[in-house]
Amino acid sequence: MTKAIYHVDSYVKEFEAQVIAASESGVVLDQSAFYPGGGGQARDQGTLRAEDSEAFVVKFMRDQGKLWHVLDHQPFSEGMYVHGEIDWDRRYQIMRTHTAMHILCGVIWRDYGASVTGGNMEPLRGRMDFEFESMQRELVDEIQEKINLEVKAAREVRTAILPREEAFQIPDLIRTKINLLPKGILQVRIVEIVGLDLQADGGTHVANTKEVGKIEIVDYKSKGAINKRLVVSLES
Repeated sequence: MTKAIYHVDSYVKEFEAQVIAASESGVVLDQSAFYPGGGGQARDQGTLRAEDSEAFVVKFMRDQGKLWHVLDHQPFSEGMYVHGEIDWDRRYQIMRTHTAMHILCGVIWRDYGASVTGGNMEPLRGRMDFEFESMQRELVDEIQEKINLEVKAAREVRTAILPREEAFQIPDLIRTKINLLPKGILQVRIVEIVGLDLQADGGTHVANTKEVGKIEIVDYKSKGAINKRLVVSLES
């Protein structure tokens, strides 16, 4: 198993690791700060270096419990120590976006009781679908005002890892319409925006809502009878 450094500290930009498995296409590391993607959050980009060799991390693959860092070329071998460096500008933009999506979700759950039916994000832009029967400009403007008040409130963002049984005693831990958390997951990571939102989540976030910056709802549309999409954008 690769230790997920980003689960403990999303602000780690560089790290040291040992190659514990190697193939023609990539390596498995004993620990990594690279977020491999999932839950609507895009994967990290960056490089691995050792001695005079450097390779770009192209993508990630899971195979029999192992997380493979697939490389643009493969200069590393098992047992080597490597230095990993994340494309930090991109990662931080995604962290801000992901926290913005939790602010949006938290406000809509708190004030309108609507469940999430889907979502996706990229640097500085994301979309989320909710169970609304109707959506008008007046409601969109109201939601936009409320989510930006939560940004200005400078709420602390905390993470914790709990045993599954303990985590699922928390009311409304899963905000999606369908529980997507695999049954085999015994430890559940939770993300809390203090005073607003508490969800099971494996992605990376900023430490305070003030880091998100101004959120603009740039589009809204119907995706079904009771399924409405909101698209948000952040300032660069």
